[in-house]
Amino acid sequence: MPPLKISKKHHKHINNPFPSPPKSLPLIHGTLSYNRILPHRQVYPIGKDFQLLWRSSNCGYVSVSHKSEPDRSLWSSIPGEAFISAASAKTEVEESRGSFVIKDGDISFLCDHQNIDEIRTICKSDIERKVNDSEFLYGLFQSNDKNVPIELFKRSQFPTLVICGWVSSKKVKRFASKNLCFWERKLSLGRADKSSLTARYWVLFHQRNNHQVEFQVRFGELKQLHGSRPYQRFSEGFQGQRWKQVRLRRRRRVSCFLSPRDFLVLSSDDDEKEEEKVDEVKEFNRVFITYSSERDEKFYGFGEQFSHMEFKGKRVPILVQEQGIGRGDQPITFAANLVSYRSGGDWSTTYAPSPFYMTSKMRCLYLEGYNFSVFDLTEHDRVQIQVHGNFVGGRILKGSSPVEFIERYTETIGRPPVLPNWIINGAIIGMQGGTEAVRRVWDQLKAHDVPVSAFWLQDWVGKRKTIIGSQLWWNWEVDTTHYAGWRELVHDFGANNIRVMAYCNPCLVPTNEKPNKNKNLFEEAEKLDILVKAKNGTTYMVPNTAFDVGMLDLTHPNASGWFKRILHEMVDCGIRGWMADFGEGLPLDANLFSGEDPITAHNRYPELWARVNREFVDEWKSNCGGKEREDAEESLVFFMRAGFRESPKWAMLFWEGDQMVSWQHNDGIKSSVTGLLSSGLSGFAFNHSDIGGYCSVNFPMINYQRSEELLMRWMELNAFNTVYRTHEGNKPESNCQFYSNSKTFSHFSRFAKVYKAWKFYRVQLVKEASQNGLPIARHLFLHYPHDEHIHSLTYQQFLVGTEILVVPVLDKGKKQVKAYFPLEQGCSWQHIWTGNIFGRSSIDSENIHQGLEAWVEAPIGYPAIFFKSGSPVGEQFKTNLQDLGIL
Repeated sequence: MPPLKISKKHHKHINNPFPSPPKSLPLIHGTLSYNRILPHRQVYPIGKDFQLLWRSSNCGYVSVSHKSEPDRSLWSSIPGEAFISAASAKTEVEESRGSFVIKDGDISFLCDHQNIDEIRTICKSDIERKVNDSEFLYGLFQSNDKNVPIELFKRSQFPTLVICGWVSSKKVKRFASKNLCFWERKLSLGRADKSSLTARYWVLFHQRNNHQVEFQVRFGELKQLHGSRPYQRFSEGFQGQRWKQVRLRRRRRVSCFLSPRDFLVLSSDDDEKEEEKVDEVKEFNRVFITYSSERDEKFYGFGEQFSHMEFKGKRVPILVQEQGIGRGDQPITFAANLVSYRSGGDWSTTYAPSPFYMTSKMRCLYLEGYNFSVFDLTEHDRVQIQVHGNFVGGRILKGSSPVEFIERYTETIGRPPVLPNWIINGAIIGMQGGTEAVRRVWDQLKAHDVPVSAFWLQDWVGKRKTIIGSQLWWNWEVDTTHYAGWRELVHDFGANNIRVMAYCNPCLVPTNEKPNKNKNLFEEAEKLDILVKAKNGTTYMVPNTAFDVGMLDLTHPNASGWFKRILHEMVDCGIRGWMADFGEGLPLDANLFSGEDPITAHNRYPELWARVNREFVDEWKSNCGGKEREDAEESLVFFMRAGFRESPKWAMLFWEGDQMVSWQHNDGIKSSVTGLLSSGLSGFAFNHSDIGGYCSVNFPMINYQRSEELLMRWMELNAFNTVYRTHEGNKPESNCQFYSNSKTFSHFSRFAKVYKAWKFYRVQLVKEASQNGLPIARHLFLHYPHDEHIHSLTYQQFLVGTEILVVPVLDKGKKQVKAYFPLEQGCSWQHIWTGNIFGRSSIDSENIHQGLEAWVEAPIGYPAIFFKSGSPVGEQFKTNLQDLGIL
């Protein structure tokens, strides 16, 4: 395996404020050839519902479709171009306090020529006759895990389809033209005067259910072909030659019919060559899958993305990490990068990516596994997925609408449970400061008649002074000095049907200097040997802001049970919910108990962290007795920010992490809407943001402080999130708070009641989400995919379910918004405050997919909210607002 180079940048204090994009391989344009014994056109079954079409025209291509719609391609290769390529390259990693950059280093070799040797269906009887002894699959069952292919066949709906052949490198002349790009020069020099490299490949297609096809790409042993003529240009006169088709074996003479573009000579009667293994150990660590796309095809998904909703023309990396401070918004990104290496992030950095997408052409695909991958959508006619590894697996989904795709996708990856009623009943009050401060604000909340569900006390563990200010003690037990009278506080809250929520994460800090601790959890974990190790076998002390921490090795069989005991102690002291923070910071050079590749484990870690919390919640509930077990009100809840593809299966609720307290596009109130909607299109049904944002900055000449207007507009926005939760931010004293004055308190109370007014619908949507995976807050693409205008929308507006349309004010000083009303199925929309109707009678167009644009007044306190005319949900919402004195 080519070496992995990791550079630690944790302690670099003066850095380039404009870091260059990470080096990456260019989009690979490979060539395709095929064995001439393949038919000109052939349809092969994949299970009972799918099929693959092979055509030799245009130099050959394959296409997957559903038998019910054979002319609609779900996935197809590009005629005459390789759809499977592979390479070996060095990997370079830069790491700094939760921010990661993975780069492509020097290329060892690139196999960008693909030959299709055979296409065959495998039936159950073939497996029973030990098909692995046949020449067709020679080497497949000897590669990687011997048992995986057999088990894979056993769970398939037969027949399974297998395409096999060879991927090979091409010899090129030694040159390094100045006109070539950096990587082209690297590749030309790297391959000069070397023998051709080749490896057997297999692409397997299996039907998993009536709407999903699983695919896998596997490789055999890499071999080296010595000689000066591994490739010849195919000539028009080849028909007069005598060629033999022979199975490839050592010391055999072989030739294969290929397309008119190229001819691969492995050996011939005149020039017999010997196939030999590569002298030094080499294997692929990059796999490329290339397939067709349409110029006007729009791509949605890729997990929680904060800057874009649609990704055509972009290169999307799938790597869990800190989202960054600013993410391209200036001047904050400049400042963050200057003082901490790459901590500003960019448009692609996110806590919760997912290798999943769906398109406007009703195509859908996702990758399985946890390898780092990149989806290259930069060329208009193709998609290229680059996977760091030597194996690729994934699924192609069949569906007729985005709703169907989400339902079918989440059916496989998992869906969240129904949230307990209390978490969605009223406001969640994020507070710090100790018992006296909490009781004081509680009295004010009661005076302003605010419906409150819980107090979220982040600093329940106590605080300490560090070089950057006041920070939490990461030792997960209540600090009874900071929260004197904790038991009485919890009891008083409970008597008023208010829960207590707390904070924890999978990291621990040494507490030798903490004066009032009962336990030293770091010391306990270190003695149990359940912390992540460095390469030298010692505890890996992970840099985090102003202190270093030990991180739980969740691949260790004892780690989960130990942390569940901590969670049980939290619940025993009255806590009924918590933020399960972090999960995105596993070092990429960690030494794990499982021995697995830490880069792969890095993307898996958030799911492991969610699973520990979820298993505890379920175990606690099952161990409860009597009323406590039956009463849904007694259920526990946790919420988290880090995630990956299958996190919706384990996490109960998400929040969007640390937005800036700003109006900006990439990291602020706008990005909170984009993240909410993009995650919803990726299977994350329950999500929300901190009201007012989190991150404040007080640099010389660069100040980000939460203003009153921003806070109030964020209250209006989050009244239509799954959860209505406040956060004081990282610098409470710098930010306007909901309790800052009577104006902010009244506004907070008003929109806590707006949130309460649609609770009946929220309960319905939460239940439906647990059954079908559909999010609470929805981009309009979900229900109006044929309306071309909605592709231009990112954060401007969204649906709550299908019945409510929200057009928030997201710009400073604005009191009007431009709303777009989708009018399919003849629907019209009623303004909640004035009753005005916006419908098809307002426009002359006969285009049934065209909607209506209109400017709508939206002063503070009256955001642009609409419901479908005649909707029972809308009418009930309106009635509830009247009963609460809001309307």
